[in-house]
Amino acid sequence: MDLLRLITCGNVDDGKSTLLGRLLHDTKSVFEDQWEAVQRASERRGDTCTDLALLTDGLRAEREQGITIDVAYRYCATPRRKFILADCPGHFQYTRNMVTGASSAQLALLLIDVRRGVTEQTCRHAFLCTLLRIKHLVVCVNKMDLAGYRQEEFERVREQFMAYAERLDAADIQFVPMAALPGDNVVGKSAHMPWYQGTPLLYLLENVYVRNDANHQDPRFPVQMVIRPQDPAAPDFRGLAGQVASGVFRPGDEVAHLPTGFTARIKSIRDPSGEVAQAFHPMSVVIELDRDLDISRGEMLARPNNYPTASHEVDVMLCWLSEKPLDPAKRYVLQHTTREAKCLIKEVRYKLDVASLHRTAEAGPVGMNDLARVTLRSQAPLFWDSYKKNRQTGGVLLVDEFTHATVGAGMIL
Repeated sequence: MDLLRLITCGNVDDGKSTLLGRLLHDTKSVFEDQWEAVQRASERRGDTCTDLALLTDGLRAEREQGITIDVAYRYCATPRRKFILADCPGHFQYTRNMVTGASSAQLALLLIDVRRGVTEQTCRHAFLCTLLRIKHLVVCVNKMDLAGYRQEEFERVREQFMAYAERLDAADIQFVPMAALPGDNVVGKSAHMPWYQGTPLLYLLENVYVRNDANHQDPRFPVQMVIRPQDPAAPDFRGLAGQVASGVFRPGDEVAHLPTGFTARIKSIRDPSGEVAQAFHPMSVVIELDRDLDISRGEMLARPNNYPTASHEVDVMLCWLSEKPLDPAKRYVLQHTTREAKCLIKEVRYKLDVASLHRTAEAGPVGMNDLARVTLRSQAPLFWDSYKKNRQTGGVLLVDEFTHATVGAGMIL
């Protein structure tokens, strides 16, 4: 059964947590004791109806303030597909949390309150979704019940958003008018909006095609560890363990080791169930080669005629996650696939205003939640593809070498 990873994003109080709560409830993905606890919590707060947002807002501060702070992950399934749902916060100061949740998503549900229309935070999250290469964007025009279910209100919001989306690199944008609290157009078709000729949200999520989103053209296998089991039945076995980043690997394929360029052929591929005929993303496998090469963690297997770029310098669109500003004079630890290397910030080219998409060359230090284009120089060579081409080999993390805290997440340009 297919798995779809999706996030909810948008402005504060546009109904993100309520929508996920409605999806969980209507797909029968909530246990009875959990539902009873949510009902009791709603009664204690004096809510007129059960607050579906409490199904995802688990922190005490979230329940007290009625907001989402941290990314909440929930799971549900239908007969057609499994889902991993990430509920992302809408406040500006939690932009880094939204980036974390969106980094692995395949589809984004961007909620807009029909009464307020497109806001600055709506634009910010829409841009971040496209920057993180989420190819499928579903704009959920929510709270249609508070606008009398009028079609002209829905069309007004759609026109507002498309005027901004013309500047985005978005491949697939769809619109769904809905009311998440009563459930209009969430799981079933709404009788209040006969003018809407599209499908309800759940049908769209069950049928969106995401298999072509992964990169199957460029074989990349970052080595995580070398396995020598010392098994008497296979005393000379030497396997390379890791997760396939992209492309397809099969026994008999010729592969090249980076950085040496030495080649060998794949003798066998194993996963936890045994030998397999092929391996592709996101499979975690052990690859055995037909000859011994000196390979260790952080190195990579690729095809001899299809190498990634190898360099010490990379241009990165960096989202700064730390409360302490970026220090160009400081050394950081760069994590790229399975490789770690010390690095320096060679240059901060500009900061980006994600609401207006304007570049600012002189706008003070890069602080928390800022986006900036920087040039990094690493101590060891990196084997990379652009993030637009390959999310796995195009993403980097910056870690403080003293506190070991993750301070930045970047997309290689």
